[in-house]
This record gives sequence, C-alpha cells and structure tokens, in this order.
Amino acid sequence: MKASDLFVKALENEGVKYIFGIPGEENLDLLESLSKSSIELILTRHEQGAGFMAATYGRLTGKPGVCLSTLGPGATNLVTPVAYAQLGAMPMVVITGQKPIKERHQGQFQIIDVVDMMTPITKYTQAIISASSIPAHIREAFRRAEDERPGASHLELSDDISREEVSSLPIEASHSRRPITEHKSVRHVLELLREAKHPVLLIGAAANRKITAKMLRAFVDKTGIPFITTQMGKGVINEDHPRWLGNAAVSDGDYPHRAIEKSDLILNVGHDVVEKPPFMMKTGDNDNRKVVHINFQGAQVDSVYFPHASMIGDIGNSIWQLKEGIEPQSHWDFNFMLKVRDHMRDHTDEGAHDGSFPVLPQRLVEDVREAMPDDGVIALDNGIYKIWFARNYPARQPNTVLLDNALASMGAGLPSAMAAKLVNPEKKVMAICGDGGFMMNSQELETAVRMGLDIVVVILNDSGYGMIKWKQQHMKLSDYGLDFNNPDFVKYAESYGANGYRLDKTENLIPLLKDCLNKPGVHLIDVPVNYSQNDRLLNEEIPERSRAIKDI
Repeated sequence: MKASDLFVKALENEGVKYIFGIPGEENLDLLESLSKSSIELILTRHEQGAGFMAATYGRLTGKPGVCLSTLGPGATNLVTPVAYAQLGAMPMVVITGQKPIKERHQGQFQIIDVVDMMTPITKYTQAIISASSIPAHIREAFRRAEDERPGASHLELSDDISREEVSSLPIEASHSRRPITEHKSVRHVLELLREAKHPVLLIGAAANRKITAKMLRAFVDKTGIPFITTQMGKGVINEDHPRWLGNAAVSDGDYPHRAIEKSDLILNVGHDVVEKPPFMMKTGDNDNRKVVHINFQGAQVDSVYFPHASMIGDIGNSIWQLKEGIEPQSHWDFNFMLKVRDHMRDHTDEGAHDGSFPVLPQRLVEDVREAMPDDGVIALDNGIYKIWFARNYPARQPNTVLLDNALASMGAGLPSAMAAKLVNPEKKVMAICGDGGFMMNSQELETAVRMGLDIVVVILNDSGYGMIKWKQQHMKLSDYGLDFNNPDFVKYAESYGANGYRLDKTENLIPLLKDCLNKPGVHLIDVPVNYSQNDRLLNEEIPERSRAIKDI
C-alpha cells in the first residue's frame, strides 16, 4: 500500500477518531488517505486552535489527541499548544509535513529543523525517513504520549516518504498496567499518618481522573481529613464537601494557606512543580511538617519542593491502600482548619450577590455556578478571572473546570471548550475568556459554527490585559501600555453565523446564561466586567483577614 495509507491505518489502529489541523501541500497524500478512513479531519482556522483542541481531547479522554500541520510556519504555530500539552501532562501526538528528504528542488524555502525545535518540548520527536518504519514510530509516539507522565509526541512525515510503496502492517498496542506502590512505602506513610495531629490532603492535576477521584472521596469520607485543591485539581472531590478547605489559587496569604501552615503532614496527591506552588518548603526549616509525594512518578526536586517520603505508583491504588490501612485517630485535630474554611466561605459570599454594573468577578462566578449543571464544563482562558473562578467556583465533578496553571497560555479557552463539547456532546459547555485571550483565537468561532457545536462563549470585557494591569497596580507602577479597543463582539459573533448578546444589567446575567445554555448553536455573550477591586481584595484584604483568624 501507499505509505500515507499505512500511516492512517496505524492511526486507526491507535483508536484515533479526530485529527485537528490545517494541511499544507506536503500533507496532500496523507489528506487523500484520511478522506478514505474512519478518522474525521476537523479543519481549524489556525494551527494553534488545532493544538489546543488536541491537547484538551487528550486531557479529557486519556488518549492522545492528534493535530496536523504543514512544515515551516504551520509547525511553528504548534509550538505553544505543544508546550501547553507537555507542561500540563496532556497526551497529544503532533504530525507535521516536510519537503522531500531525498530530492529537494526548492532549496531551503520554508525549511527549518522542526524535529530539533520540538525536542525540548516533547517526550518524543522523530522524522520518518523510511516508510517501513511508520508502524514502529506511530506506536512509540502514542506509547510515549500516554505513558506517565503524559505529554506531547511529534512525528514529521515528508511528502516523498508519504508516496512510497510499503508492505508493513500496524503494530498492536501491548497490554500494560501501571505499577503499584511498594508495600514498605505504604507502611511508612501510614505510620506518618498515625503520628500526625493535623494532616491535610493537597489534590493536584494528576489526581483529576475518575477512579482516583472515587478513591480519594472514599478516603476523605472514612478519615475526615480535610483537603485543598490546586487549580488543576479542582473537582476531583466535590468542592461542596464539608472538608474542602479551598483552592490554592494565589501563591500565598489566602485562607487555604493558613490551613497548610497549621498542618504537620501534607499528603500531596497528584501535584507537581509545573503548577504554581500551593506551599513552599525551605531548607533548614525548624518546623516538623512532613510532606508525602503521592504520584505516578517520583518527585522532581525543586528549591521549594523536596518531599520527605513518596508513594510511587498508581495514585488510585495508593489512596486505596492508605484507606484500607488507616482508621481515624482520636488525636487528629482539624478544628482550626475547619474554622479557616468557615471564614473563607463567609468571604467568598461577599460580592457574590452585588448588583452593581459592570459585573464584579465575584458575582460573575456565582452566576455561572448557578447557571451550570453539576456536570457542566467551563473552559477558562488565562487571565485574572481564572483566580476568581479557582477560589470561588465550587467544582462538583472531575474535569469540569478546565484551566491551565502550567503553561498558562492565553488563547486556549475557546478551542478547549470546543474539544470538551466534542468529547462530551451531552454536557453543557461554556468558554470563559478575557477579551485579550479571546481575540488570540477568536477565528475558531467559525470552526465551532461549522461543526454545529452547542457552546456558550462568555467574554469578560475590560478593554485591557487585566491580569498584568493587576500586577502593575500592585507594584505601584503607572497605568501604561495595557489598554486596547475591542470590536463590537455581538456583530463579530454574528458575522461568523453565531449568536451575539451584550449584557446591559447584572440582574440579567443568570437568565441570559441559562437561555443560551438551553438553545442549540454557538452563543457569545459580551459581559462588561469591573476589576477595580482586584488589588485591594487579593493583595491586601484576603491576606489580612486570613492572618487575623486566631488558633484557639
């Protein structure tokens, strides 16, 4: 068969359902082979949108999302989503085209070393130089992308190799299961748990999986040990749970950090150092707090993270072993932690029903939570509102709050929501974007309309880069260089065939959200937002009020 046919058969053999991307002339044989396959090509308007969709597909399914580009500028446009997948532990396979490698008639036109470019931001990158090696390279790319810790793989397929005749066949995936924690490690951590007075769970991104979530909920229900989530660990356990102490959305000074300060044992489940540190360890500390690393892989030692003990293996099984081996200890004391939680809830209620306009972020979060069902998915772009949603939005199921706290790239919100809807067509899906981040990949509205997706896109409109303005204000610097003008978002949406709305009263937000969520089609809502309180609340009031809580 033709090599491009073999390539596609190998992708089918891996269970690939979709390829997101933009083909170029170097991909035309591959495109022809795809046209005869069961795989659906989802044509996007920018390679970056394709990459974000593939990464989110991988995040939600555990199977690598696949994206496609041509050589040169097509490949360079994938660098950001590849880094997004690699840092965020999202399995993804990237396919890029290339000029003929045996005979070139166009000199160095569009030629860059894509394999070398991808090397530092992937787990595996390979130029295919022989058609007979296609099955092995595809199997290895998928194996590496899925293997713990998941991430990105890259294959380069030149157009002359695509046209070769070949007799090879795809390689079947081997059956494998993750190893489990060695029993001596379990015994050691159980002893630390029995000795502790104020243990706490910290739940991170790698725990955001269904089986692990089930095991963690059973562990918390049996032991009563309180838990804190990182931004990418939201929803692993229902955050309406009475033992949820909050989200480590800011680096220091928030209510959850008071609970962390009180703890003498942190069970750090599924967190790694790519996320902003929810707590910081210091060499030479005189405190007696112990940190246990519970993850699929050993801890990457960092200047602020060097755990005292580890449980390495399948996380769900590790938590099950701890649950089976421990009973609640009479000397465990969570009174101060739960007191901190009560103060945190009192604070998050403030502003949640404020009727002023433009909308305060606290009110926005409250109204979105009211409008979304428990299993509804919100996909956040990157901006200051991400902190408010991480702090104030109680996620009730795993992977229902999609935010990126690893690369933290702008432009991912809309493509991520589109992939979430593709994976979960029965669920309500909402993209929440700042005006700056939205415009980085706003052209994918056309893709969403063409795909017939039912999604809601909320744009938080402050005509500026709000996250950086907040930092600028906190540093007492002049307000400079971060303001811009926006298009008429209603007309912009309508020009793509979507439905556009502009909020004019805060009281109308919930009815508008619910109406859009319950109608088919792509709906864009322009929401004017008031960020004037961010510096005072996040940098002054919250740290002051959390520090004022007395440990009695």
